[in-house]
Amino acid sequence: MTAPAFVPLAFAPGEAYQFDWSHEIVLIAGVTTTVKVAHVRLCHSRMLFVRAYPRESQEMVFDAHDRAFAFFRGTCQRGIYDNMKTAVETIFVGRERAYNRRFLQMCSHYLVEPVACTPASGWEKGQVENQVGLVRERLFTPRVRVRSYDELNALLLDGVVAYAKAHPHPEQRDLTIWQAFEAERGALVPYAGRFDGFHAVPAAVSSTCLVRFDNNKYSVMASAIGRPVEVRAYAERIEIRQDGRIVAEHPRAFSRGQTVFDPWHYVPVLARKPGALRNGAPFKDWVLPAALERIRRKLAGSADGDRQMVEILTAVLGDGLSVVEAACAEALREGVHSADVVLNILARQREPPAPVPLLTPESLRLRHEPVADCARYDSLRRAP
Repeated sequence: MTAPAFVPLAFAPGEAYQFDWSHEIVLIAGVTTTVKVAHVRLCHSRMLFVRAYPRESQEMVFDAHDRAFAFFRGTCQRGIYDNMKTAVETIFVGRERAYNRRFLQMCSHYLVEPVACTPASGWEKGQVENQVGLVRERLFTPRVRVRSYDELNALLLDGVVAYAKAHPHPEQRDLTIWQAFEAERGALVPYAGRFDGFHAVPAAVSSTCLVRFDNNKYSVMASAIGRPVEVRAYAERIEIRQDGRIVAEHPRAFSRGQTVFDPWHYVPVLARKPGALRNGAPFKDWVLPAALERIRRKLAGSADGDRQMVEILTAVLGDGLSVVEAACAEALREGVHSADVVLNILARQREPPAPVPLLTPESLRLRHEPVADCARYDSLRRAP
């Protein structure tokens, strides 16, 4: 049986990059975790970029591309991919592919022409396939121990830069990979800025101001109840919109069964049910600014302390957190902590300032100011 033979490939500066995923095992906060690592490789200079994610979903693909292109300060004319489901909807005969709409929008944003490999022909993107093994050996062996994904990705970025600066280019032996990369930068398509890389799905809002997405729940503003919303999932955050306005933003949760609250979403509900402040789930472990927290502790001993605290919290929705905090601090300096005092301070601050007196220019001043002589009116009383 004859061994398979391949044709070596050559790429001009800025012509193409290759993209792929790998799965690696690391310890994150003491937990053994399988992470998904996005790999990008510039085909001419061999410069590499890697970043770890919890998933291989479409929003992670968008984020990996943006971070890679921002690091390279540009991109190439073509991107070479396998037939990943986050990009390709239909595989036709030969190289013809039907890409999904969002993936094509990303490629159009960065001015990239996507090219998909023939199925089961990994050699067509052999550089990034080899990069997977290289990165696994050099950056994930021995097993990495980190506290978070941010720490892991900082280590990976430092690792690829150190590797590129220390190793020669496989063809241009008088240059390191980093030097070849710096020479290639001038041929890259300039970085177009961040693509708004989200994955959007419709969702309903529950009576408890919660939206379910990806096996977790996220709170939204109380005003959003009763109408559908759009969940925009990014690599690291969740944005929820209704009628074009943002009704919630949260860090993204990747475990199952988590509920992510923003206590401020529930403050309008507290205005009707102030007793919920004491035992409501969104308010457990709620860290308020120092002045508000001191007011809250002082009011806790009052019979109507919850009601007063809710009045102060409700004022934040109109006046802003920093203004209300300053009013609370002023009240505490005066030795008082009731809601009436805090609201009075806020009301006084909302009063319009006194008008600035106008200064009369010297040229308009009267040389002989008129003198009031009320006695002249007596002449009107005299009979003719």
